[in-house]
Amino acid sequence: MDGMLSQDEINALLAGMDSGGGDAAAGGDAPAEGGAPEEAQAASAGGSGIDESLLTDSEKDAIGEVANISMGSSATTLYSLVNQKVNITTPQVELATWETVINNYERPCVFIQIKYTVGLDGTNILILKEHDVMVITDLMMGGDGTNTEGEIGELQLSAISEAMNQMMGAAATSLSTMINQKVDISPPQATVLDMINDDPSDIAEFLTGTFVRISFKMQVGDLVDSTLMQLYPIDFAKALKDTVVSDGGEAEAAPAPEPAPAPAPAPGPTPDMGMGAAPQMDPNMMAGGMPQMGMGMPQMGMGMPMQMPMPQMMNMNIQPAQFQNFAGGTTIMAGGENIGIIKDVPLEVTVELGRTAKPISDILDFAPGTIIELDKVAGEPVDVLVNGKFVAKGEVVVIEESFGVRVTEIVQ
Repeated sequence: MDGMLSQDEINALLAGMDSGGGDAAAGGDAPAEGGAPEEAQAASAGGSGIDESLLTDSEKDAIGEVANISMGSSATTLYSLVNQKVNITTPQVELATWETVINNYERPCVFIQIKYTVGLDGTNILILKEHDVMVITDLMMGGDGTNTEGEIGELQLSAISEAMNQMMGAAATSLSTMINQKVDISPPQATVLDMINDDPSDIAEFLTGTFVRISFKMQVGDLVDSTLMQLYPIDFAKALKDTVVSDGGEAEAAPAPEPAPAPAPAPGPTPDMGMGAAPQMDPNMMAGGMPQMGMGMPQMGMGMPMQMPMPQMMNMNIQPAQFQNFAGGTTIMAGGENIGIIKDVPLEVTVELGRTAKPISDILDFAPGTIIELDKVAGEPVDVLVNGKFVAKGEVVVIEESFGVRVTEIVQ
């Protein structure tokens, strides 16, 4: 509107010149102010080399619905890992090429490749921004999500792979429900890529052509408000859609089972009575007013007290409860009557030589020959734990060729 051409309009004009429209650009009619000619817009749209006929609108809708259900399960799993509210919105399905992904996504980013091993035959790739991975992994390791400085290392890649393994495992469970057969995945492989200098064929063969791109809006608390992308080969996306739709169609077409004949009425408890209804006594009750052995008591409405004939209540034999007397200071264990029931239950006995705390950086540097200093002084008694509970102290001894512990003190 201010007489300036946008970048899209400049690209459209250049595309027209390359196709032999230079004379028209020089001496023909100028485009209307604020817009590009329809021919130039069409040239710009087709410049990516994407054949939109490879996937129909109905197929896109079906694939999007499958992805939406799968990512719903994944969002719940991610919430349990980061302890933050996770929201993944309705996906947008479109065709894409490697060039469009490079141009439309922040770099560098993390590629997570997942292969289906059971139930489905195919591969899909998740793409996360580097900052998003740093936030998620920091939350997984107990941080507050603000430790995002530096570059992604092996620790972050391992953590995000485990997160995606659990998320896509939940998604595979959802797919199993939809197609009525088991679906399983291989462990995800995470890699940091800048995409510009990377050969797509080294990542996955289907990235060299046209593929399906599914974009999700992902929010993790107040820390992440970004886009998550999922890439599918076209053949695999169509096969997944056909599998889900065909199973759903068969389920709808299957004839409904004929209802079983109603059983003949049999004497039994009366049905639940509503508020204010007068209770009716079971015809199978004894003359004394109490139900016969094995017959259910009639169920009263909410708040309706059970009414019993007073004469029968007065004739009942009611006695005070009597309990066994235990000798003073004697425990069940000393009596030996009940402890025998659990004498054969195995308990794990652990002898702890000592403990220490190390940062993750030191643990990653562990190697054969590394010496770890403990919080125990040489010669100090060791701790004896039973099922993780500290019960005694002792000293280390050697019995022939094995270590042992001589108990020196029982902890009360």
